[in-house]
Amino acid sequence: MTGGDAEPDPVADRGLPVTVDDVVAAAERLAGSIERTPSAHSRTLSRVLGCRVVVKFENLQFIASFKERGALNKLLQLDDGERAKGVVAMSAGNHAQAVAYHASRLGIDATIVMPTNTPFVKVQRTRELGATVVLRGEGLAEAEAEALRLAGDEGRTYVHPFDDPAVIAGQGTCVLEMLADHPDLDALVVPVGGGGLFAGMAVAARSLSPSIELVGVQTERYPSMAAYVNHADWPCGGATIAEGIAVPRAGELTGRIIAALADDVITVREESIEQGMNLLLEIEKVVAEGAGATGVAALVEQRQRFAGKKVGVVITGGNVDPRLLASVIMRGLIRSGRLTRLHVEVPDVPGSMGDVATILGRAGANIVEILHQRMFVDMSAKSAEIEVTIETLDKHHVHRVVAALEDAGYTASLGRFTHREVPRA
Repeated sequence: MTGGDAEPDPVADRGLPVTVDDVVAAAERLAGSIERTPSAHSRTLSRVLGCRVVVKFENLQFIASFKERGALNKLLQLDDGERAKGVVAMSAGNHAQAVAYHASRLGIDATIVMPTNTPFVKVQRTRELGATVVLRGEGLAEAEAEALRLAGDEGRTYVHPFDDPAVIAGQGTCVLEMLADHPDLDALVVPVGGGGLFAGMAVAARSLSPSIELVGVQTERYPSMAAYVNHADWPCGGATIAEGIAVPRAGELTGRIIAALADDVITVREESIEQGMNLLLEIEKVVAEGAGATGVAALVEQRQRFAGKKVGVVITGGNVDPRLLASVIMRGLIRSGRLTRLHVEVPDVPGSMGDVATILGRAGANIVEILHQRMFVDMSAKSAEIEVTIETLDKHHVHRVVAALEDAGYTASLGRFTHREVPRA
C-alpha cells in the first residue's frame, strides 16, 4: 500500500459521510461473524483478458453476497432500545437475505418488504432465514414506501440497502482484505447499483492506496450512477440479467462519495455480462449472478484500458436462478461457435437427411437436434429444409462444416442468432 503515517489522507478533508477509520472499525466489528473471502490471481482469466486479474470471491459468503458486510455492521451498532423494537428493510434480493440472516442470529425481529412480483424462491429463502416478509407494491419504490411507513408506525429501524454510513462502511471492508492480500493492485473494477459497495471500497482504497484507479461498472440499461457522476440525464429501464444492480436512482450519500473519489463509472452491454458469467463458470468454476459478473464484463469490453495492469474485480454475488443460468450457458456456447443451428436445403427424396448427417459427421460435427421441414418454408415444392443443431469446436469449425455441405452441393445457412454471433472467417 502506498499510504503512510507521513502522508496526508486524501479522503479526510473532503467532508464525506464515511471515512477510512469507519471502514477499519467496521472490519473489527465484523471479524469472526462473516467470511474473510479469498482473493486470488487468475492466470487463465489474465491470459484471456490481457491484464493481471485478481478475483475477490464474495459469492462465498453464507448468503452468497457481499451484502452481509453492510447489513451486519448496521445491526451491530443498534442500541438496546432499537434492537427491542426491531428492524425493517426493503429488498427483492441479497440485502433481504443479509438482514434476515443476521437479525435472526442476533435475536432482532426483522420485517422485509418485497415487491409482489418477487420470485417465490427469494421470498421463501428470506422467510427461512427468520424474517417476516411483507409483499407490497409492483416495484421497489412502492415497497420502500411501505418499509418506511412500517418504520414510522412501529418504531423499527430502517436498514437501507446502500445509502447509510454504517452500511457503506461495512461494504468497504471488502477492499481492506483485497489490499492486504494484493497491495500492488493498479485498479479496482467494482459493480455499482445503489453504490454502497463501490463507495465504501473507494473510501478505504483511496486512503490506503491513493494512486489506485477506481472504476465502477453498471449495466447500460441502468446507468444511474454513471449519469450522476457525469451530470447527465440518462434513462433507466428494461429487462436486465444484472437485476442486483438495476437501481434507477443513485444514492445521495453514495453518489457524493463516488463523485468525489472514483476515476470513472462505466456501463457494459448485457451480452458482455453473460460472457463474464460464462468465463467465471468455465475458468474459475464458480457461479456468479449477472450483477456479480459485471466487473469481468468491463475487462471484456475495455481490454486496452486495463491492458497489462493488475486489476482487482469483485464477484459480488452468486444467487442466480438455475433456469436463467442454463440459458446463459447455452447462449454462450452459441456465441463461441460451439453450438450452431444450420438450415440446409435438400431435395425432397429418400436419403437426403442421411446424406447430410453423414457429411456433418465426417466434418467432425455432432448432431444435437434435427428437424425436417416441408411445409413452412419458402422454397421449391420439390425441396425440403433440414434445420439441424450441431456441436462444434469453435467459429472456424462452423465455417468448415458449412463449406463441406456446400462442396457436396447443398445450400446451407446459419440460423438467425448464430449468423449474428459467428461472422464469416
